[in-house]
Amino acid sequence: MSRTRTALALGTAAAGAIALASVTASAAPAPVAGSTTVTPAGHDFKAVLSGKATLKAGSVTVTCTVSVSTGTVPAAPGNSNPAGPVSSPISPPTYSSCTSSMPGVTPTVTTSGAWAVSMQDGSPITATMTVPIGGLVLKTTGLASCTVTAAPTAPANVAGTWANGSPSSLTFTNASVPVKVTGEFGCPTSATASVFNAVYKVSDVTDPAQDITVGP
Repeated sequence: MSRTRTALALGTAAAGAIALASVTASAAPAPVAGSTTVTPAGHDFKAVLSGKATLKAGSVTVTCTVSVSTGTVPAAPGNSNPAGPVSSPISPPTYSSCTSSMPGVTPTVTTSGAWAVSMQDGSPITATMTVPIGGLVLKTTGLASCTVTAAPTAPANVAGTWANGSPSSLTFTNASVPVKVTGEFGCPTSATASVFNAVYKVSDVTDPAQDITVGP
């Protein structure tokens, strides 16, 4: 066989292998989510920021030291899902005592809309906070007037982890949040995503002697 025919054959075989690999990869079934149960069923809970929460867009970082949200574990049997996560609506988290990495700039954070958090048992236990469209708006005043809108065009799912404890904790580590930034000189208007970091301690409000836990 000539070198040309040999190269052509090898190239055809390689292309076929790549195509087969692509088909095989796309045909692979998605992993099945395991069961999840959040307890105590029907209990109210409160999530309180531990330490500080940071939201970084471009070169600008806003740090808040006070944040609170509340919610309710679904009543039975809604607190259990045999094949997936359990979701609970939560109040829009409040953010206050905030500072900016930009000197001479004061940030204010407002939240609104239908927020939610869902838990999926596993190792680790995963948590997803859903931010509604435009559900968080950060504005700065002073030397730079900027507006950062989270989830500007569609609800955003913010990935985190859950750890059972007394109290339990909800952690977001370098979680990506889509944003739109508008404003004048000094505002990070080219940023399309922000990085969110926070740890919340979650306690049972209905019965403080109990803990909010996630299991199979």
